Amino acid sequence: MASYAVVMENLKERSEFMNESMQKSQTITDNMISILGSFDHRLSALETAMRPTQIRTHSIRKAHENIDKTLKVAESILAQFDLARQTEAKILRGPHEDLESYLEAVNQLRNIVKFFSTTKGLKSSIGMINHISSLLAKSVLKLEEEFRQLLNLYSKPIEPDRLFDCLPQSLRPSTGSDSKGDGGGAKEHQRSLETVVYHPPDLIPPRILPLLHDLAQQMIQAGHQQQLYTIYNEIRSLVMEQSLKKLGVERLGKEDVQKMQWEVLEAKIGNWIHYMRISVRLLFAAEKKVSDQIFEGQDSLRDQCFAEVTGNSVAVLLSFGEAIAKSKRSPEKLFVLLDMYEIMRELQTEMDNIFGSQYCSEMREAAKVLTNRLAETAQETFVDFEEAVEKDATKTAVLDGTVHPLTSYVINYVKFLFDYQSTLKQLFGDADDGNSKDQLGVITTRILQALQSNLDGKSKQYKDPALTQLFLMNNIHYIVRSVRRSEAKDVLGDDWVQIHRRVVQQHANQYKRISWSKILQTLSVQGASPAGNSSFTGEVVSSNTGISRSAVKDRFKTFNMLFEEIHQRQSQWTVPDSELRESLRLAVAEVLLPAYRSFAKRFGPMIEGGKNPQKYIRYTPEDLERMLAEFFEGKTWKGP
Repeated sequence: MASYAVVMENLKERSEFMNESMQKSQTITDNMISILGSFDHRLSALETAMRPTQIRTHSIRKAHENIDKTLKVAESILAQFDLARQTEAKILRGPHEDLESYLEAVNQLRNIVKFFSTTKGLKSSIGMINHISSLLAKSVLKLEEEFRQLLNLYSKPIEPDRLFDCLPQSLRPSTGSDSKGDGGGAKEHQRSLETVVYHPPDLIPPRILPLLHDLAQQMIQAGHQQQLYTIYNEIRSLVMEQSLKKLGVERLGKEDVQKMQWEVLEAKIGNWIHYMRISVRLLFAAEKKVSDQIFEGQDSLRDQCFAEVTGNSVAVLLSFGEAIAKSKRSPEKLFVLLDMYEIMRELQTEMDNIFGSQYCSEMREAAKVLTNRLAETAQETFVDFEEAVEKDATKTAVLDGTVHPLTSYVINYVKFLFDYQSTLKQLFGDADDGNSKDQLGVITTRILQALQSNLDGKSKQYKDPALTQLFLMNNIHYIVRSVRRSEAKDVLGDDWVQIHRRVVQQHANQYKRISWSKILQTLSVQGASPAGNSSFTGEVVSSNTGISRSAVKDRFKTFNMLFEEIHQRQSQWTVPDSELRESLRLAVAEVLLPAYRSFAKRFGPMIEGGKNPQKYIRYTPEDLERMLAEFFEGKTWKGP
């Protein structure tokens, strides 16, 4: 119990101690709150007391900032005034001494105007703006004059030799030839034109173009675009026309073309083809490069100026083509028409690219119209040629039965056509359906049919029917041989060749029948049978003791007379092809000589024992063979 009481007493003491401690802690807390409250009141009072001082300090700081800003503005304004004075001095000196420095000065003037335009409240701004604007106006006039002088100084007609040096080697005029070129050379090299490279010349030195560009930009910024357009076009268009004139280009109309001799006109057409290639791929391409660089960033003005500069020159070039296309058609013009059509097709892509803007649409359209017109004229000339061949009424007789000039002319014409297969493919619109060979075959067949029809008519002029057959044989053989040796064979086909070879053989057989049937009758036993009914081979004489000596003499005399007459006449005829000539002689010899040998062998002894046998037996078989070798050599004609 005693220990319990002690414990309780201890707990009581501790409880009282803790209670006393808590009371002291609360007293300390209350005191701290009181002290802090006192500080709050003092700080509020201090802040109230400091507020006027803070306001004055902020105002002083703002005033200093405004003063700094004003000083800086003043400094910049003074700097602009100073810059204006320096720039004005450069402007008054003009652009001749240092153009780049002058252009910088003009830009500085514009920046000064811009500066004062944005500086408000400054009384001197308006006066400065007016003064600088006046200087700018004067500077632009000087720039305009500088642009004119600089462009004029470096715009010179280009010499033809410089242009020729820019051509691919294969298209340059050869040394000693006509310096204006040759259209025929273009044809020779057309197959490789896709791979050759053209190098347009520098019409204005590259170092000058940036200066002209900067001058042009200044004029545009100053609102002098129209003056720029006028100056540029006056100078560059004149130079372009002078360059073409030096090259040899001239304006020719339909009437001029009609008056020209064919040889002169043909040469001019050849030159025109050359001029077109040079103009489009060199001159116009180079001129486009000039306008692109001077008017860079000004697309509309650039395109307008290029169209204006080249317009008249393009018109002059195309006018000659139009004159040819509209002139009177004739067969010899077909190939130059095809050449002209070909060059227009060849240049079409480049024309579309170089003259691609809306302002060049008339030039593009004019080029396409000319291309179509040349195609139409060429097609119409084909029809004219076919009709001309069929109706050719030349009275020039080929007395020796050789190949007629019309035949060689038409065949050469057809051969030339096959040099233009790709062109004709375009001409007849067969590029996509693969019928160009068929179309060319139809044309060729019609022309050859017209020729054969005309030859049939000409053959009737001969009084000797044998010469009629020889004439037809020669001409048809020439046609067949020419076809076989040319690309025409691929188009006409083997069947055509075989059919016409048989026609040649038929005429040869007809010739032999007409020429030799009568003479062969004299060597046959049935000599009295009419010539028209006798076989060409005749019937060889057999032993027949019933024939009298006088009858044999008459046979030999008749044979001699007929053979000599045929020999005299037909040695004046011509078979120009050596193989055909030898073949025809052999065919005659193979029939005539065996018949003569047989007749002489059987009946010669009846004459040889009599008086003057050589009067009747004039020729040995060897003599006849030698004389046959003289046939168809075209000796001097003494009469039909």
